[in-house]
Amino acid sequence: MELELAEELRATLGRLVRSVREVNDLPRTEAAALGLLDREGPHTTAQLAQRHGVRHQTMAQAVARLAAEGMIEKAPHATDGRMTLLTITPAGVAATNADRRRRADWLAAAIDAELDETERADLARCVPLLARLAAHRLDLREGKI
Repeated sequence: MELELAEELRATLGRLVRSVREVNDLPRTEAAALGLLDREGPHTTAQLAQRHGVRHQTMAQAVARLAAEGMIEKAPHATDGRMTLLTITPAGVAATNADRRRRADWLAAAIDAELDETERADLARCVPLLARLAAHRLDLREGKI
C-alpha cells in the first residue's frame, strides 16, 4: 500500500512541479541559483552546482549570465582568495520574487479552476503532511536516517 501511494504521489508531484516551472521566465539553473542565494546567502559557484545537482561548468555559465544581467555580484571570499562568493542583488531579488509570484498565481488559478470548496479544504489539510515528507527527505540527504 505505502509503495503504491509513494509512486502515485511521486509521479503526481513531478507533473505538478513541471507544470509550475513552465510559467518561469528564468531558465531553471538560473532560477535555482538565485533562489538559493536569496534563501541562504552567499555561495560559491561550486556550492551552487553541488546543491542544484549540475556540473560546475553548467552553473558557471548560469552565473556568468546572471552577473551580466546585474542579478548577482561577485566578491572575493573572506578567507580563501582563490574562491569567489556570489551574492544576489536587489535586481536578482526582484526577479526571484516575480518568478515565485508567477508560479503562485498559476497554482492559485489551477486550484480555483479545478477544486471545489471541500477539495480546497482537503488540499489545505495535506500541505502540512507534504511539508513533513519534504523535511524527511532533507534528513535522508543529511545522513540522519
